[in-house]
Amino acid sequence: MSMTTEPGHSAAFGNATAFDTAVARLRAVVHPGTGADFAAELAAETDALVGALTDEEKLGLLDGDEEFWAGMTDMAVNGYNTHPIVMGAVDRVGLPGLRFSDGPRGAVVGRSTAFPVSMARGATWDIALEERIGRAIGAEIRAQGANFFGGICINLPRHPAWGRIQETYGEDPILLGEFGAALLRGVRRHAMGVAKHFALNSMENARFTVDVTADDQTLHEVYLPHFRRLVDEGVHAIMTAYNSVNGEWAGQNAQLQQRILREEWGFTGITVSDFIWGLRDAALSLANGLDVEEPFAQQRAQHLPADLAAGRASWADVERSARRIVATQLAFYAGERDPEPDPAVVFSAEHRALSREAAATAMVLLKNEPVIEEPVLPLPADLASVAVVGRLADAANTGDHGSSDVRSPEVVTALAGLRAALPEASVTHVADDPSEAARAAADADAAVVVVGYTAEDEGEYVGGESMSDPALLALYPPAPDGVDTALVGNPAGMMGGEIGGDRDSLRLRPRDVELITAVAAVNPRTVVVLVTAGAVICEEWRHTVPAILLGWYSGCEGGHALADVLLGRTDACGRLPYAVPTSEAHLPFFDKHATAITYDRWHGQRMLDRDGHPAAFPLGFGLSYTSFRFTGIELGDVEDETFRATVTVRNTGERRGRQVVQLYGVTDAADFPQRVLLGFAPLWLDAGATGQVVVTGSTRPLQRWSSDGWVPVDVAVTVEAAGFSGDPHAAHGALTLG
Repeated sequence: MSMTTEPGHSAAFGNATAFDTAVARLRAVVHPGTGADFAAELAAETDALVGALTDEEKLGLLDGDEEFWAGMTDMAVNGYNTHPIVMGAVDRVGLPGLRFSDGPRGAVVGRSTAFPVSMARGATWDIALEERIGRAIGAEIRAQGANFFGGICINLPRHPAWGRIQETYGEDPILLGEFGAALLRGVRRHAMGVAKHFALNSMENARFTVDVTADDQTLHEVYLPHFRRLVDEGVHAIMTAYNSVNGEWAGQNAQLQQRILREEWGFTGITVSDFIWGLRDAALSLANGLDVEEPFAQQRAQHLPADLAAGRASWADVERSARRIVATQLAFYAGERDPEPDPAVVFSAEHRALSREAAATAMVLLKNEPVIEEPVLPLPADLASVAVVGRLADAANTGDHGSSDVRSPEVVTALAGLRAALPEASVTHVADDPSEAARAAADADAAVVVVGYTAEDEGEYVGGESMSDPALLALYPPAPDGVDTALVGNPAGMMGGEIGGDRDSLRLRPRDVELITAVAAVNPRTVVVLVTAGAVICEEWRHTVPAILLGWYSGCEGGHALADVLLGRTDACGRLPYAVPTSEAHLPFFDKHATAITYDRWHGQRMLDRDGHPAAFPLGFGLSYTSFRFTGIELGDVEDETFRATVTVRNTGERRGRQVVQLYGVTDAADFPQRVLLGFAPLWLDAGATGQVVVTGSTRPLQRWSSDGWVPVDVAVTVEAAGFSGDPHAAHGALTLG
C-alpha cells in the first residue's frame, strides 16, 4: 500500500517514520535549502535513509510502483492520470515517493480547473500572473494526493505545425525560461516541479522514431537556455523526451543527462523518462543518468536484476540515482510550503476567477479598424443583437485530449459567455452554414465569427499507427493471462481514439473561410475570433474583416473572458508569443513523418528577419484599446549576466490600458539573429498618464557558446524598448557587454 498522508501527518504509520524524522531534523537547520549547513545535513540524512533501504527497495525507487499491465488496465478503464501515479514510495520508512499529476493547463488528476493553455498564458507576458496560476495548480494537485507536477513544458517550437505547441509558452528562449520559472515558483509551494521534454522535442507524429541532430552551438544558444534557466531556479526534476538526439534516445542520452545537465549546469535533482516508451535499454539508461523510468514497473523491473547480476549495470549507479530521488524529496518536504489545502480548492470560485483573468489577459487583438469613424472593438454595451457564428462558438474546446487534458466539471463557451454578458440582447447562433450565417449577420448589430481548431486538428498524437509499432510493443513486459493487449496496450483507446498530431495546414479549413467571407460581406462590424495554439496564416481573408482577436484554447472560463474583452470590460492585453508569417515558405522545412532532421538556429521571427520577410504579425505584437508611446530608456550596468532598464511610457489614448514593454538586443554580428528578446514587463497606465517600469534584461541571448565557454557577441549592442519585435517607435539605448 502506498503512503496517502503527508510527512508530518503519518498517523496511519503510528509513530513518526524515518522519513518524517529526517525531514524534522532538516527543518531545524537555519535557512533551509540555502546554506552550507543544510547541504551537509541533507547529504547526511540522505545517506542514512538510503543506507536503511534493502536492495529491492532501492531498485523499486527507479521505476513506478504499479505493475505495468495493472497500470495500463487502470488507465484503459478510468482514463489517463485520473488519480496520482506513484513511483518509488517505500512505506516501511515513510518515503512518500513521486506522486505524479500531469499538466500544464491545470491538474490532470480529478476534475480540476482548466486554465488557458500555456501558449495563451505566454501571450500574457505576465510572469506574476503565471506564478499565481502555478500556485493554484499546485494546490489542486496536492489536495488530490499528488506531489509531483509533470506540467512545466518549455520545449521551443521550431515550426508552428507542431501538434503540442499549445503546451509551451512561445518561440523565444527568454519567454520559455521566465514563464517556466514562474510556474515552478508557484507550484513548488505545494509540489515538486518537473520540466519537460529534454530535449529538442517539437515534432509529434514522429516523436518515437525521429533522430534530431543539432550542433553544440545550436543546442546551447537556442534549444537549451530555457532548461538551464529552470535548473538555475531550482527545478526538482527534468523529464526526458521520446525522440533521439544526435543518435541516441533522449532517455538514455549521456550528452544531455550527464555532460550538459549534471556536469555543465550542476543539476542535482531527478531525471525521469517520458511515459512507457521513454527508454530502450534499461542498463544504458541508468548508466547514462536516468533516475526514474515512468510511470510503471516495466523495462527496469524486467531487466535490471539480471543486468546487475551480469555486470551490465552497476550498483553504484543504482545508489547514485537512489540518493538523488531521496534527497530531492527530503529537501522539498523540509522546505517552505503553503498550508495543506482544503479539498474545496479544486475547481473553486477563486481558481475559476483566476482562469478567467488569465484568459482575458491572453487574448491578442491583431486587427481593429474603424467602422463609421470608431474602431469595431470594443463592441458597444447597448447592442440589441449579435450573430455568433461558427461550430466552435458553442463547443467546450479547452485544448487537446492527450496527457494535458483537464476534465473541468463545467466549461463556459463563447456563446454562453456572450449571452451571459448581454442578457438584454438577442444573441443568435449559426454553426456551420455560410448562407444561414449571412442571413443572421445581416440583421445583427455585430457579428462574432469563432473559427479555428480542436483536438482533432492538433495536439498530442495518440494514434494507433505509431503506438502499434513493433519496436514499441517490444518494450512491454509479457502480459498475464486474461489481459486484452490489443485494447489495454494501446493508449489511443484511453484518450478517445486516434486524434491530434502535427497540423497538416497552417490555414483555416475552407468552410471557416467561407463563413468569414459570407458574414463580412453583410455586416461591417464583423469580428473574427481565432481558436488556436500556433500561428494561423490568414492572408486569404484577413484584409476582408475589420477586427481579428486571437482567443486561444482559453480554459474553463474562456467564454466569460471573451465577452470581457469584446465588450471592453478589460483592455485588449495579450501580445503574440511568436511571429505569424505571411507564407509557409518563410518557415523551416517540416515533415511530420521524418525519421531524421537537423535543427539549426533559425526559426520564427529570427528566420523572418534573416531572410527579409516581414511578418503578418511580429513577435510581441498586439493592439490595445488605447495607444502608447515610449519616451525614454535608461540602462544600468551588466552584473551576473543581467542588467536593469528603466523605461518611460506614456498612455496617449483616452482610456486606461496595458502595454507590454519588451527589451530587444540588436546586433549586426554575422550568423547571429539581428534582434533577440532580453526581457519584458507589463505596465498599466491611466489615460494620459506617464509611468516608468524597471525591466530586468538578460545578456545570455547576446552570447555565443563555444567549447571554451560563453563570449559576448559584440562589445556593445543597442537595446530597444519596444511594443513588438522591430517596433519603429522603440526607444533606444547602448549597452556594453564586455
